[in-house]
Amino acid sequence: MTIALAGRTPATFEIKSATLPLVSLLLKSADLAALGQEMQARFGDIPDFFDNDPLVIDLSPLHPHTGQAALDFNALLDLLRLYRVMPVAVKGGSEAQMEAALKAGLAPAGELMAAAAARKKEAAPARPAARAPAPPAPVPEPPATSALVIDKPLRSGQQVYARGRDLVVMSMVNPGAEVIADGHIHVYAPLRGKAIAGARGNADARILSLCLEPELISIAGVYRTSEVPLPAEVRSRPTQVRLVGGTEGKLVMDRLHT
Repeated sequence: MTIALAGRTPATFEIKSATLPLVSLLLKSADLAALGQEMQARFGDIPDFFDNDPLVIDLSPLHPHTGQAALDFNALLDLLRLYRVMPVAVKGGSEAQMEAALKAGLAPAGELMAAAAARKKEAAPARPAARAPAPPAPVPEPPATSALVIDKPLRSGQQVYARGRDLVVMSMVNPGAEVIADGHIHVYAPLRGKAIAGARGNADARILSLCLEPELISIAGVYRTSEVPLPAEVRSRPTQVRLVGGTEGKLVMDRLHT
């Protein structure tokens, strides 16, 4: 859809409809101090986890007893922007919350979604006249997203993040180093630093190492630190770590027999 203006067409601009991929924040508490602490714990060590991603604030998960609580949207927006997300819309709140959100500059997400659906419907091509079925054309397989491969040892203070893919490390991850991936993490050497797989919530991600001695392991936000000793059968041995029970589950370690 193009918006036509009265008179001659402006030479300096044109307004058209657009669609954006959006991240959604399901807000479960109106306590912004607690939210800030948990976001710092989750993303404080990963400064480039988000890349100015547009975000919708979903208020519907708020507990029934706190769902009507007043929210300081300006403070909430400032907090979220610290982590490089760009709040653009809100949904699921009470009438008072939605009104406050609009005053803070957020759009109602329902209207954005309805407009996007309408644009999609307008853009749909007319159905062609029926004709004899043609033999199906071969469908090429989509190219696989290649893993990020690191050949050198990672020293204390170094961090590697494989955004949207797996991470393969061929050398040692020393104490104080950090490896992060949205997919799986493979370490073909001792893992003695931190390993965070499924960083964007992929509960099927796994961590595999030929020598498991980590400071911290985490999959989809479920983590275990070195304060809890590893079972003797997997410590310093080839091991895979997986998440059982989804994001509310637990980490399970299986020894790999090579």
